[in-house]
Amino acid sequence: MGEKEGFKQLVNYALIIGLFIIAFLVIRPIAFAIIYGILLAFIFHPVYRLTLRVLRYKTLSAVVVCFGVVAILLTTIYLILSSLLTQVVNFYLTLQTIDIRSILEQVLPAIISNSDISSVLANSINISISKILANSATGLGDFVLNLPSYILQLLVIFLVFFFGLRDGESAFEYFQSLSHLKKETQNKFFTHFKSITHSVIIGEIIVGLVQGLVAGIGYFIFGVPNALLLTILTMVVSIIPIVGPWLIWIPVDVYLFINGEPNAGLGLLVYGLLLVNWIDAVLRPMIVSRNTELNTVIVLVGMIGGLQIFGILGLIIGPLTLAYVLLVAELYRKNLNEPVIFKKEEDEEPIPIKKDKSKKK
Repeated sequence: MGEKEGFKQLVNYALIIGLFIIAFLVIRPIAFAIIYGILLAFIFHPVYRLTLRVLRYKTLSAVVVCFGVVAILLTTIYLILSSLLTQVVNFYLTLQTIDIRSILEQVLPAIISNSDISSVLANSINISISKILANSATGLGDFVLNLPSYILQLLVIFLVFFFGLRDGESAFEYFQSLSHLKKETQNKFFTHFKSITHSVIIGEIIVGLVQGLVAGIGYFIFGVPNALLLTILTMVVSIIPIVGPWLIWIPVDVYLFINGEPNAGLGLLVYGLLLVNWIDAVLRPMIVSRNTELNTVIVLVGMIGGLQIFGILGLIIGPLTLAYVLLVAELYRKNLNEPVIFKKEEDEEPIPIKKDKSKKK
């Protein structure tokens, strides 16, 4: 009888594990889309709460917030892509007429520019440009082929975003009820998640504004036309994840070279590489470290490693994972003296037993 019961339990466990494996395989292709949707719901939850106070209906409030965010994102993407497409076409047409050797003769010292070195450098640059254009064309073709998949991913993101806003609190309470962690421990995990996520978002905005401002100073120093407008555009694109200030200052730098200002172009190139890019590598970890009370080195390592594995999402997942590891180590150390991690049965409140009044005399 015991063997029969043991076999039944084994079959049950196998079925449960099989279901979890199938569920994982189903979710895996859209896992990052789900995470992005959850993060959006978390970020815009305060906006949803304010909207809910006015409209009073959860579904309507979630719809309004979702459509507002979608409208802002689509407008921003449209403006950036239309501007980028124009720049790419103009850049490609200009490359067909540009004389790399004449630019090198102006930039390089006379001894080098009059020798065969300038010809070799010019040929190398032309080959590199051809490779870049070929890779860009291949990348554009791959993007068009994968466009249906990207649209599906976006649909998943906004569906999760909507339901995360509307039912997020109920889902959070449900998962809390499944956890065997103590309330204190759960709160610590959630506090780390909240502080790191907010810090990364605030850091993205601050770093973007500072990068745009520093790039703008460079535009004024090297005499770039419409420097104020370009500064504002650089600030906007710097705030957007993945994009960054290079989308503006690199075409501006190319413009300087093409228009016969190689010294200004070279100066802006060095300025952008050393100052504008340096801000992102230094300022972002400092902001997250200060707001989360984590060591700057831990935040920097988490961001770099997370970025390598998870892409832009790794800026949150990387530091968050390391913070959780340190938190678990701290809780484990405390748990050696007092139980602070897992619930114990005696921690649960006893169920009150009603006395039978009929037995009273």
